[in-house]
Amino acid sequence: MTNCRKKAAFRTLGCKVNQYETAGMIEMFRERGYEIVGEQEFADVYVINTCTVTAMADRKSRQYIRRMKKVNPKAVVAVTGCYVQISPEEVSAIDGIDIIAGMNEKHRIIDYVEGAQQEKVAALDEFVEMGPVTSAENRTRAYIKVQEGCNRFCSYCVIPYARGPVRSRPVENIVEEAKALIAAGYKELVLTGINTALYGMEEDPDHFGLEPVIAAVNELEGEFRIRLSSLEPAVVNSDYVKKLFKYDRLCHHLHMSAQSGSDAVLAAMNRPYDSQDYYDLVNTLFDFDDCYGISTDIIVGFPGETEADFRDSCNLVSECSFCRTHIFKYSRRPMTKAAEMKNQVAPQVKNRRSDELEASAKAAMEAFFEINLAVAAEGRTERVLLEEVNGDYITGFTGNYIRAYIPYDGKLEANTFVSVKLNGLYRDGMTAEIVI
Repeated sequence: MTNCRKKAAFRTLGCKVNQYETAGMIEMFRERGYEIVGEQEFADVYVINTCTVTAMADRKSRQYIRRMKKVNPKAVVAVTGCYVQISPEEVSAIDGIDIIAGMNEKHRIIDYVEGAQQEKVAALDEFVEMGPVTSAENRTRAYIKVQEGCNRFCSYCVIPYARGPVRSRPVENIVEEAKALIAAGYKELVLTGINTALYGMEEDPDHFGLEPVIAAVNELEGEFRIRLSSLEPAVVNSDYVKKLFKYDRLCHHLHMSAQSGSDAVLAAMNRPYDSQDYYDLVNTLFDFDDCYGISTDIIVGFPGETEADFRDSCNLVSECSFCRTHIFKYSRRPMTKAAEMKNQVAPQVKNRRSDELEASAKAAMEAFFEINLAVAAEGRTERVLLEEVNGDYITGFTGNYIRAYIPYDGKLEANTFVSVKLNGLYRDGMTAEIVI
């Protein structure tokens, strides 16, 4: 019998919050009877969840919008996300788009698709729920969005304009979703948001933070661990992170976006900390655990960044032994103060600095691996959540965010925890052996 179910395909660009929100939209389409297919496959509906953090993100969003329509010219193409929120007229000018949905309309996109109608962009005045997300493409890891929006207005960032002010989900609502995900078999819950460190700020500007959420989820029953997608050093300090050490399910890994190692650049970025504050945070984490995994973001070529400023960023990466460093070349974003700043850095200078910092980041990652290798030699083991077979290995991540490559014997299964001893550097991670 021919399968007459309608098919829907999704493409997600950008951050973990976008991934979470796409998972929510996928679930809504499944509930309405749609079959979910790959983004390159023939479908009746294509949904593109866009990003606008950089000019490159805008360009990729436009490319995917056009590409989907070519696969099936008769398909309904729906576009949502930050690019839509910031540049609706620019998106509207792209041929082939049927539906444009603002940030707070993602929960209604299935109705827009089925009704083939557009409605006004919803005001960003409340946290809009799409319902608990209890399924995802990755069968081991699930994201839980705990908050929306940001009030920080860093001078380079358009996200506060795209996502609006801080709105936080009630703890009990987050716990409900976490329980459902654990029951569905997920072993790693990633608490994510636009600026998770600001959780609860709208209720109490003087006393806020993510700890109540972590404490509640940490008490749930089941075999799982908790990972934080990020904490902003613009919000947290050493005392803040010390409060997190007591939660046994919380992975020893934090993503903290430094953005620069130069105090002058940090001030121009409107980041309310200096490099020493950041070093203090890193030292607090390493004092607790020599192998604490710290990842970061660095922007190169910010307006006015000198060679000395750039060297400060290189030194920060080297001295902090980051397990991962995500490097971005500064690009002008509409409505931001940095877009109007003088002394914009030439593209060729940005390219060179990016290449140099990539080399520093690779060396820092390897230094972090060496630290882990040294403690493994003293008997330390790591808990790995297995994810997928990769050639002769099955891979997964340690709690401190090292990709472990374990020889595959045909018996090990994805979505199970194993104890391993790390024993060597390999590709983008380390080889490991099972410890019985």
